[in-house]
Amino acid sequence: MALVSAKEMIEKAHEGHYAVGAFNINNMEWIKSILAAAEEAKSPVMLGVSEGAGKYMAGFKNVVAMVREIHDSMGITVPVALHLDHGSFEGAKACIEAGFTSVMFDGSHYDFEENVAKSKEILELAHSKGISVECEVGGIGGEEDGVASMGELADPQECANIAALGVDFLAAGIGNIHGKYPADWQGLNFDRLAEIQASTNGKPLVLHGGSGIPADQVAKAISLGVSKINVNTELQLVFAAATRKYIEEGKDLAGKGYDPRKLLKPGADAITKKVIEMMNQFGSANKA
Repeated sequence: MALVSAKEMIEKAHEGHYAVGAFNINNMEWIKSILAAAEEAKSPVMLGVSEGAGKYMAGFKNVVAMVREIHDSMGITVPVALHLDHGSFEGAKACIEAGFTSVMFDGSHYDFEENVAKSKEILELAHSKGISVECEVGGIGGEEDGVASMGELADPQECANIAALGVDFLAAGIGNIHGKYPADWQGLNFDRLAEIQASTNGKPLVLHGGSGIPADQVAKAISLGVSKINVNTELQLVFAAATRKYIEEGKDLAGKGYDPRKLLKPGADAITKKVIEMMNQFGSANKA
């Protein structure tokens, strides 16, 4: 099965009141681990790529080639979309050219008129090639690839205007942040989420900063129209913890435990386990 646009999987999730996980990839281990989880859980999945991670993996074309080859060699049968996460205007165009099947254009840091104009251009280009598009209104707190935000709540009318352009799914700030959530975090703003869902006539919505949000809040967000949940930090944390344990137990010093295939395996297995757990939590397991 070839890589697909995310449009159909997200619309099915919205209709079925569950969410598809968009799990960020950082290297070959991440790709293999997340795809293995999706196949085992029989879940659709989105592989998210930040521009920084794309650069780290030697460019967008190499990311596409790696994902396609790994996907095919593993015999993956569930729907998989390769998605640009928080893309710049130029980054989104580059990913469309490179062969991504879904892109996010994050114009939330522009004034609203410029966000609309640039979103419209990306939408026309991507849709002409059958590529799904996510746009953003409001800010997701924290920092992603140098773009910082205090986590502004999205304006429902602005969300309606962006949704009207024909976006496939919309990221809207509702108090969520990137990275670890601080102890004094106020939680998601469900009143604003409900207003946004109403103003966009039921457009599938996206919850960024999906790592560390309490399960009951995630479930409520899904019930109010969130159909895509982004996860990055949580996988990095379980990978780091499993790798730390392996080294602290001295397993890298026993036999050929220093072999990178052995050294990285506990972390990779931890990613697969966590992704399966989250797919069950989001309700996407057995929906492929």
